[in-house]
Parts: sequence; C-alpha cells; structure tokens
Amino acid sequence: MKAIISDAWTIAGKDLGNEWKNKQTIGMMVIFSSLVILVFSFAFDPTNNMVKAVIPGLIWLITIFSGLLGLNRSFLSEQENDSITGLRSAPIDPSSIYLGKVMANCTMVAAVQIISIPVLFLLFDYRFMGEFLWFLLVLAAGTLGFIIVGTFLAALAVNAKNSEMLLPVLLLPLLSPLMIAAVQATRIILENADIQDAMSWIQLMAAYDLLFLAACFFLFEFIMEGS
Repeated sequence: MKAIISDAWTIAGKDLGNEWKNKQTIGMMVIFSSLVILVFSFAFDPTNNMVKAVIPGLIWLITIFSGLLGLNRSFLSEQENDSITGLRSAPIDPSSIYLGKVMANCTMVAAVQIISIPVLFLLFDYRFMGEFLWFLLVLAAGTLGFIIVGTFLAALAVNAKNSEMLLPVLLLPLLSPLMIAAVQATRIILENADIQDAMSWIQLMAAYDLLFLAACFFLFEFIMEGS
C-alpha cells in the first residue's frame, strides 16, 4: 500500500507540475467560475434576504461545473502524446494512477474554491456566520466524492468520440445524492443552525465517499486494461 501511495504522489506531482507550467486547465476553471458568479450576482439582488437561500447551491454549482473542465482534461492530456501507454506499461499498480489523478484533481478544484467562494460571498454581500471548520469539512467531503467518481468516469469516457459530452451525462446522475446532501449540509452550517441537523447529511456524504472510493479503486485496473 505504501508503494501505491508513493507512486500516486509521483503521478499527482507530475500532473500538478505540468499544470503549473502551462496553467491552461486551472485558468479555464477560474474564468468559468468567475463568469458564473458574475452572472448570478447581476441576476439576484444582493440586498434581498432570499439570496441567502441560493448561496449553498451556487457554491456547489461552481464546484461541479468548473471541476468538470479539469476532469475532462485529466486523461485527455495523457492521450495527446500517448502518455497513457507509458503509464500502462510502467511497473506500478494501476490503482496508483487513479489515486494520483484524484489527488491532482482535488488540488485544482480546491484552488478554484479558495478563489471563487470568497469572491462569491463578496459580490453577494454575504456575511459568513457559521462554523468555519464544519464548513470546510462539508466542502472537503463533497468535493472529494465528486472527484472520486468524476476521475473514474473521466478514465472510462476518455476513449469515447465525444468524451467531453459523455462525462457529464454519466457523472451528474451519480452525483445527485451527494450534491443533495452537500447543499443541505452547507445550508444548515451557513445558517448557523444546530450542527446536529447536518450530521445525517454529513454521514451520507462520508458513506458515499468511502463506498465509491473502494469501488473505483478496485475497478480502475479493468479500465486501464481496456483503454
């Protein structure tokens, strides 16, 4: 297991290093999230109390749709120079490729969230009143579940003719229970309500993450063999 994690860190470092050099994917993700925030800031009156009800949904809308841009590039970039063949033939466990991609994708989505969520609160004149650590926990659990499933399906769809269109079609229905739980837990925390009201949603998110992580971890080898 140590070897798998070590190899995964190496693959994640490679992907993040390449992204640091060209900044194409992260740039697209930040621009997209900024445009979404800007459009919705004009669509809703920030002085209206009803805006508070849409903030949790907007946080996850930005996360999912900007993250999809990064997920699409995750394996497509490996095919451009036939790097995927090198990964398949390397003396490493295929699961380490999956974990490395999950780490890299999580890092990029987290970077977008660090930029976009404060901008969202600023443009909507929203004062954060909830428990910050619980908010971070919900954000991490929801983002991790999204990346776990999204990375697996990105590898599955990469050989399809219209992989950019196929990935959202496969991913969004599977994300429905996670996103419902994430939005509800985020709403409860942002409203500074009793944290016990959010525990059932957080537990659902944790169960979703563990279930899909185990399934994707063990099934990824078959995707690599068939790609």
